[in-house]
Amino acid sequence: MLDQKLTLGVEEEYLLIDPETREAAANPPEEFFQTCKNALGDSVTPEFLQCQIEIATPVCQNVNEARNHLTHMRLTLAEIAKKFDLRLMAASTHPFTHWRKQQHTKAERYEKLDRDLQGAIRRMLICGTHVHIGIEDPGLRIDIMNQIKYFMPHLLALSTSSPFWEGDKMGMKSYRLSVFDGMPRTGVPHTIASYGEYERLVGMLVKAGVIEDASKIWWDLRPSTKFPTLEARVADMCTNLEDTLCIVAMYQCLTRMLIHLKERNIRWRNYPALLIAENRWMAQRFGVRGELIDFGQNKCRPFNEINEEMIGFLMQHAQALGCERELLHSRTIVERGSSACRQVQVYDNAVSSGRSKEEALKDVVDHLISETVYSLK
Repeated sequence: MLDQKLTLGVEEEYLLIDPETREAAANPPEEFFQTCKNALGDSVTPEFLQCQIEIATPVCQNVNEARNHLTHMRLTLAEIAKKFDLRLMAASTHPFTHWRKQQHTKAERYEKLDRDLQGAIRRMLICGTHVHIGIEDPGLRIDIMNQIKYFMPHLLALSTSSPFWEGDKMGMKSYRLSVFDGMPRTGVPHTIASYGEYERLVGMLVKAGVIEDASKIWWDLRPSTKFPTLEARVADMCTNLEDTLCIVAMYQCLTRMLIHLKERNIRWRNYPALLIAENRWMAQRFGVRGELIDFGQNKCRPFNEINEEMIGFLMQHAQALGCERELLHSRTIVERGSSACRQVQVYDNAVSSGRSKEEALKDVVDHLISETVYSLK
């Protein structure tokens, strides 16, 4: 099985910012999106809200290839945004923009989502990072999903970038998930016996008329409806591209490790969704500064200890995949904090220096805009 290529695909969602007000741009010109389309083709798409834009890499053979595509796409979008007097910002929530001020994209897909989901989707002023791993065998895809969901809280903790909502510190590192969990069919997937069972479950919902297809299942981890991939959707939108690439590398290494174990007739223990959801909450609340439950030891352990343990058992796979640097970047995230940690620090420093709450929040926006692209040039 290890002759599988474990190809990669990455999707990132960004916010468009008015540089004068620092608000999310409620109504960007249509010419902006067309210019982006002309530059990047089908790799760029609108999102539900007009202030959002999404990019998707082509199929990548390794993390370095993903790096090249994501760097080019971020820089291209940032340059085009400037020409339209906009700025590109990578974070899962805007520090102070209210969702009620935003407008959804005028397209039949989004009109239907608005009709079906009403207020649940109108609040979706949130962005995320989605990572696809190519697994051709549908049965293996489900088997790996059942095991790798254990690690989704770990990826979330490293990616957290949403400590603010509508001008308030929410006391958690990923408020995005609190918003997203208002949608149906979200959260930790339960254990599924086979791909056939998955198809039957989806088929029942489709036949009942509540969804059109499996793309309306928004779990933290799911088989993709478009590609033969397993799609991790739990991560916040990383502000620093190196953080995104760390998430990508760790997910690819975890997949390879689990397939390697399967070849030796070993598997990761299948823990109940209830327990994984508790770790998900702890990652959402505290990020890399907190703890996660070690279910093997039945106790909470500091995230930095757990991360070091993960580096230890993943390093051989990172070496085989050529992504040691990106895996080791998780230490940097733990040491200097995720985007959420740095946003709160910028805000607290500004307030301590005498700036008003409104000014401090704008400082956070400026910090995010800068970090979205500064390390790419």
